[in-house]
Amino acid sequence: MTAPSTRLPAPVEIDLDDQGRLTLPDGVTPVPANRVAEHLARRLAVPRWATDIHVYVHGWQTAPSSATRTALRLVRQSLELYEAAPGRYPGLKAGYRPWCVVVRWPSSSLPTLKGYRRIRDRAHAMSAEGTGHAPYVIGHLLGYLDGERADPTGPAVLANQHGQFLHLVGHSFGGRFLCEAVQRAAERPPVLGWSTPHDPRRPFTVDSALIFQMAAPRDAFVRHFGTLFPRAGRPGAPLRGPLVLTHSRWDRATGFWHLRAEKAPGIGHSGTGAAPVPQFTTRLLPTHEVYEQTTLDHRVVNVDADWLYRGSRRTRLHPSGAHSDFLRPESAHLLLTLAERSR
Repeated sequence: MTAPSTRLPAPVEIDLDDQGRLTLPDGVTPVPANRVAEHLARRLAVPRWATDIHVYVHGWQTAPSSATRTALRLVRQSLELYEAAPGRYPGLKAGYRPWCVVVRWPSSSLPTLKGYRRIRDRAHAMSAEGTGHAPYVIGHLLGYLDGERADPTGPAVLANQHGQFLHLVGHSFGGRFLCEAVQRAAERPPVLGWSTPHDPRRPFTVDSALIFQMAAPRDAFVRHFGTLFPRAGRPGAPLRGPLVLTHSRWDRATGFWHLRAEKAPGIGHSGTGAAPVPQFTTRLLPTHEVYEQTTLDHRVVNVDADWLYRGSRRTRLHPSGAHSDFLRPESAHLLLTLAERSR
């Protein structure tokens, strides 16, 4: 059974409150911590037709309804690219039929320095160890999706060209939640495609992670996400594929505002700085150009989007600049390529 692009189903919505707690569909009543897994099982039913599961977490100044529309548009663009030129993505031999889950959280504030700091502090509190629930909830979500996705070859392999692949997509502060959730999530087996060896102690594997315009310090992978990557005596998080991050100097939220709030520009403006693993830097490609495998097959890939993420005439005057200017076919091309290379 397939899901044609004209009938791409609406994303499943998962809502968090300002403490990162999972809420009931009313968006207000928190689900008790010991009922999170049960609630997710009721809300989520991974469709058997899907080849790829995308989990999207939005960023600053995004209303819940807008987050859903953004996720749907991005996934639809990727599907349209595949259907228009399947030969450009030869790894998708079994097709590309995406399904999306959107994680929504209260991210609105005044477009001022005070408002930026308020949401920055909220995002940190929602994921802070011991108090924040967001990583716990998202970790449960990823584990549930992993347990439910098709595994036709038995327990030895979680995903292959006939199974279902799990991808993370974040924007702005949403990338922070995803990194926190993945590095805290408990562990299990392999996936085909990337050169990084799998760790058998991991209970689930994320096949790729793409973060647009991340709102975090350039040294966040040293200061805040110390267990995301393998170190001596530590296996690292269950991230099998690359962590890909876009940046643009036209992003005023992670440039102007981040500079004033943190005394330095953020990843979304200038790319990753210090990191515990080797990095690779490339540029965002037009949809007709193919990414070389050696370009993306790295632990951290910085993607320079200066030439495209510049904002419209209207958004250039907006306090956040081009911070949300990633809804482009070229972004969907990158997302689709990561899905293809995960096979």
